Amino acid sequence: MIPANTRPLDGPAPRLKAPAGSTDCHMHFYMEGFEAQPGGPPIAELATPQDYARVQRRLGLERVVITQSNAYQFDNGSTLAALDILGPEKARAIIALKPGMAEAQLAALHARGVRGGRVMNLPQGATPIAAMKPVEEICRAMGWSLIVQFNARGISEHLDALRAIGTNYVIDHFGKFLPPVPDDDPRVDEILRLMDRGNAWFKLAGANEVSRTGAPDFADVAPLARRVIDHAPERILWGSNWPHVGTPRTAYPDDATLLDTLADWASEAEQRRILVDNPAELYGF
Repeated sequence: MIPANTRPLDGPAPRLKAPAGSTDCHMHFYMEGFEAQPGGPPIAELATPQDYARVQRRLGLERVVITQSNAYQFDNGSTLAALDILGPEKARAIIALKPGMAEAQLAALHARGVRGGRVMNLPQGATPIAAMKPVEEICRAMGWSLIVQFNARGISEHLDALRAIGTNYVIDHFGKFLPPVPDDDPRVDEILRLMDRGNAWFKLAGANEVSRTGAPDFADVAPLARRVIDHAPERILWGSNWPHVGTPRTAYPDDATLLDTLADWASEAEQRRILVDNPAELYGF
């Protein structure tokens, strides 16, 4: 049996006052009765809608995009169970898609609130970029988007595949530069050129995972974030990455601090775009 959540769920409110309709565009649920699958990381403890509701209230958020966890690989049961509890008015989901899924199955998933597929090119991901094409074809046919996570230090290896994407897609986790790069790095220029093509979005999520200087300023990540926001505020998203399963408890981040990065990186108008308008456009809230 997977133990119940022991992570901190409450704390002081963030400085940023989230506008109505604010959306967390990247987090994971670990529901009772769903076990980790072969190929994925283990599950240390549960993370339920009841747990997340406390985090959501603290941050002043109203909507959420649930992201399929690597732990479950292609078993979307936990993600869909949480989606059904929250309902499509307040939640959407990005799941692990397999080639050959029937149209009726995809239509049923859409009705439940599924709006995309996850591509994870880092260890223990269910679908790497090399296997992305049939997943992209499903998303294009359904009017869904992709989220694509890779270490952008090696972006040159993936440019052809990214340019070939014919639907909207999200470059995940600050580009997951491991370790971070300066904002004038040529590989950041490549990301901006992808965004200029019109269908690439950029997600600010997991600053604590990519930063080496750490909270509260994430000084080695902040210049990149500001540059991308300044370049295309209409295609930026933010996610909490709760419940931070890859982070040791000794380094567990403060979720309010992660949200407050937007207070430092973006104007109030940009904050509204990032938290409300952009998620509504991409995910159909």
